[in-house]
Parts: sequence; C-alpha cells; structure tokens
Amino acid sequence: MSGLEKEIAEQEKKYLTLLSTKFKNIGETATEIINLQAIMNLPKGTEHFLTDIHGEYEAFNHVLKNGSGAVRQKIDEVFGDDLNTFEKKELATVIYYPKEKIEFLGKELKNMDKWYKTIIYRLIEVCSVVSSKYTSSKVRKAMPKDFSYIIQEIIYERKELRNKREYIANIIDTIISIGRAKDFVIAISNLIQRLIIDRLHIVGDIYDRGPSPHLIMDTLIDYHNVDIQWGNHDILWMGAGLGSKACIANVIRICARYGNNDILEDGYGINLLPLAAFAMEKYANDPCEHFKIKTNKTTPLKAQIHKAITIIQMKIEGNVIERNPEFDMDHRNMFRKTDFERGIVTIDGVEYELRDKNFPTVDINNPLKLTPEESEIMENLRLAFLRSERLQRHIRFLFAKGSIYLRCNSNLLYHGCIPLTEDGKLKDVYVRGQKVKGRKYLDLAEKICREAYFNRANSAKEKLNCDYVWYMWCGKDSPMFGKDSMKTFERYFVEDKATHTEKKNHYYTFYNEETTCDMLLEEFDLNPKISHIVNGHVPVKVKKGESPIKANGKLYIIDGGFSRAYQPETGIAGYTLIYNSYGLKLVSHAPFESTEKAIKEGKDIISSSRIVNTSQNRIRVKDTDIGKELQNQINDLKKLLNAYRKGIIKSNDE
Repeated sequence: MSGLEKEIAEQEKKYLTLLSTKFKNIGETATEIINLQAIMNLPKGTEHFLTDIHGEYEAFNHVLKNGSGAVRQKIDEVFGDDLNTFEKKELATVIYYPKEKIEFLGKELKNMDKWYKTIIYRLIEVCSVVSSKYTSSKVRKAMPKDFSYIIQEIIYERKELRNKREYIANIIDTIISIGRAKDFVIAISNLIQRLIIDRLHIVGDIYDRGPSPHLIMDTLIDYHNVDIQWGNHDILWMGAGLGSKACIANVIRICARYGNNDILEDGYGINLLPLAAFAMEKYANDPCEHFKIKTNKTTPLKAQIHKAITIIQMKIEGNVIERNPEFDMDHRNMFRKTDFERGIVTIDGVEYELRDKNFPTVDINNPLKLTPEESEIMENLRLAFLRSERLQRHIRFLFAKGSIYLRCNSNLLYHGCIPLTEDGKLKDVYVRGQKVKGRKYLDLAEKICREAYFNRANSAKEKLNCDYVWYMWCGKDSPMFGKDSMKTFERYFVEDKATHTEKKNHYYTFYNEETTCDMLLEEFDLNPKISHIVNGHVPVKVKKGESPIKANGKLYIIDGGFSRAYQPETGIAGYTLIYNSYGLKLVSHAPFESTEKAIKEGKDIISSSRIVNTSQNRIRVKDTDIGKELQNQINDLKKLLNAYRKGIIKSNDE
C-alpha cells in the first residue's frame, strides 16, 4: 500500500470511528441502513413553485393553503361521489381556514357537535391519504404537540377492524365531549396543509405593487420548508434594509406610486412625516399631475410625497452612477442630461420637452446635489430602515433562505435571466475588474450582495457593495432585471411613450430555443435531457395567446399576474407549478375574490391545470437530490457495518 493509500485509509477509519459514536453497534447500523433504504423508495415529496407575488397576500395565502388545487384534488380522490359538491367545498374550506370557518358556522348551526363529528371523520380520511407518502417519523414531527399522540392513533390504526373502529369512535366522541373539537379540527387541518406541500419555491418578487408583502414574509418565515430566488423587487428591499439610500428612495417611491405607504409606516414602523412635511412645503402650489397615485384614493399630499421622493431618487442615483463607472450607466444619469432652464431632456441625441418643469429643489448648476433638508430626510430614513426590527428580520430571512439561482431536483430556478449576447452566447460582464459570464457571473454577483449584508459598515468598499445591490435592481446586465435600462425618468417626465420602452436582454429572444436552454442547463451542470428551467419576472400575456411553456417544454415562465396591476394585461391571476412524484403540472388561476367569501361561501380560486411533463415511472426519493445524500449515508453506513464485522472498529454496546 502506498503512502497516499495509507493516509486515505487512516482518514476513512477516523471518519468511521466518529460515525460509530452515533451508530454504536451492528444492530443500530443495520437498522439505519434498512430505514434509509426504505425512505429511498417512497414517492418524492411535492414541490410548489410560485413567483411574482408582489404583495398580494390574500391570493398568495389562499394558493398556499389550497396547494394550487391539490387539497381539492385529494378530497375528490378520497371521497369520489360519496360527497356532493357543497360538502366537498365545505371540507376544503375547513382545511384552508379551520378557525374562521368554525367561528362562522358557530353562528349559523344549532348542533355544532354533530357537525364536528362528521367533519372530523372526513378530515381523518384526507389526512391518512396525504400522510401515506411520508415516513411515520416525518409525519409525527409535523404534528402539533397537543394532538400528536391522538392523530397518530387515528391515522395509523386499521379502521376496518371492528375493535379499532370502536376505539377511534370513542376517541372522537371524547374530543367533542370535553370541548376540544375546535382545537382538534384546526390542528389536523393545519397538518393536512403542511403535508400537501413538501417544499415551497418562491421564484422572486415578493415585494412592491400589492399592499401586504410584510404579511407574506411573516408567513414564509414560519413555513416548514421554503427557498427564495431573489427578484429585482426583493433585492431592492434588501438593499434598503442595508441602508442604501438609492434603494430606500426607490422603495418609498414605489410605495407612494401604488398608494402603499402603510407598508412602510404600519408594517415596518418607518416614519414618513418629515418627508410629507417637506413635500407639502416645496410643492404646495404644484398639482403634481403626473405623480397621482395608481388608486382611486389619490390626494394632493400623496402626489406631493410621490414627486418629492422621485426627485430625491434621481439625484441619489446619479451620484451612484458617477462613483461606479464599472456599471456603464451614464446613459441613465438623467439629471445630467436635463436642461432645467429650457425644460428639455436629451435622450439618445434627441431633445424632448419635459411635461413637468417645476423643480424647486434642484440646483441647475449642480443637479445631483441634495438640499440640506433632503439630506437630513434621507439620513433619518436610512436610520429608520436600519432600526426597523421587522424589516431586518425579513432581510435576514431573505439572505438565509435566498439566492440568485437554485439547482433543485434537476430543475434550474432563477427569477430574471442569464445575460446573453445578440448571437445567443453567454455575455461577458465586468465585475470588480473581472470579466465573468453565466454561472460565474451569478455566483460573483451573489457574493458581493452577501458581503454587503454581512460586512455592513460606512467604509468606501461597503458603500460600493451597497451600490452593487442597487445595480442588481436596475442595472443593464443585472440577471434579476434583464433589461437595458429602467425608464423611470421618462415615464414621469416625457410624453413620448416611445422613450418609455425598456429593451429586454437577448435572453428573451433565445429562451424559446431548445439549444439555448440546453446550453444554460449545461452551464449549471444539469442534464438537458431531464432538466428544466423555471423562470418568473416577465408576465405571460395569456389573453394575447402567449404560452408559459418555452423551448418545447425546457423552460417555464410562471409569472401569470399574481399582481392585480398586471391582471388586465395577462388575463389570469397567476401561474403556479407543481412537481410531484408523477411529474410537472402547470396550474393557472382565476382572480381570488376574498378570504371572507372563501370562508362564508366556499369561494375557492378557480384553477385549471395541465400536465406538462410526465414521468414514465413514479419518481421516488432515490431520484432526488435528497436521495443522493441518503445514498451517500447508506454507503458510509455499509462501510461502518463492514468495519464492525471485521473487527476494525469495536462496537460500543454499553
């Protein structure tokens, strides 16, 4: 045996000795091998993909609870024609909103005990089916502590035996008689929800436009298994949470634009009064016509706040662009291109008249300079964002559970795009003096964003890192943005809509081609024959005949319009993707009316699904990423078992 072989053998013996402290003898080791091997042959857990939620908490929460129709499908499987449509709707609503439904029915029904008995039996049947694809250990860990023992007894007993039927009936009668029926229904309904979806993927854009992204984040933090691929709207809020004034100004402007200042003030405790007082003073006689908010609840003050923060944003962004020549964004330093005396702006060599020429806070000789009042307001806002405990908790979670891209079970997930050249090749991007492309570019971009979070300080380097987070929001080669420029200035100040067009990256030309998708999958070390790309960011205009399925099923765009602002354009209210042991299923959703109607009337989201990729053989745990990890564990345990049998390692039977 060579010296290297001896060294490897010694290292392996050290590892197996360490492993033996957990599995102390032949019996324990063999039992674990049998257990893991059994798990490998269970059906894979169901993955649920959502994207571009944009603050629409009620619709998001409902889709999460109904598993994109999976709950109703299980009810149909279990009961078939034994229950009528009303009974199935009622059972589904109980699973979605058990507490609220019970409280509603408590005012409507005279005999709640009878209702409890019926609904509990039905819930047990559904729970037994949804738990059957998991190990009893995993189901037990998901159970609520108060009812763990009881639920185990109920769902794992052989109900066809007479003695067991009477045993279970007695348990249910006792639950009702001692006044614990409501709590039990809530517990088992939540367990069903928990087991319907094994893993949740959020493919970007939780924030902006809708009214409640903070509630979505609270829900995700408590979710049992979730990952997030950052969208450009998410990275904007992450940058704001890091104290980037450019990101903060954008966040406030978007909230103002959509009438969502409550997110900042009530959701995150950020005081906007100084900004409001400043806006009232500086724009007192300004109608702010082009800054009226996108709701029917517009007021002069809201428009004034909107304009005030927009002007501040233009100044701050101009400074960011000038101190980061690497960004190559001089074409977006719009205040440098504006002649405030003449009231015109020059874009691509063409002069356009400004439709708003009132700039009381702009120094025409130094247009990027903040006034003392603006500087004070922005510094106070920066401190408010940094001191918001709830926002910082959400930002921590986004960094902990998020990334620019994810490879999971032969699927490649990212929100926006992989920058490509005009001939469809991976585009070289200069970052920190390095020329990178494809996966290396995304890895380096993510590294800089993480450094901005974990090494927060006021040093020049960390300031540049925060600037880079802003670049990820709107930069011309940002994989999260995917366009040449964000035309914020033009939309506010230039009448000609031709100037508002944002040119998409060449990725969006080539993503229809299988060869392009194969190239991207190979770039991320995935097998193009079995792998897929899951994408968001660009709403699919269904009503114009656009399909979410690209490149003959190699790529799926699942932004279908969760955001109400996009629904007139898309014609639906969002796509979700389900990946279970039978394959991939794309689900489209009609608009969600309200939680109240769901509870009172059983109004579900009307969803239609189509199978887009079916596996010839049912997909097992052994076919997944977790299966690969389990196989490695099995291999190590077999080595340990062999070492015990050969006496290389002594068993510890004490």
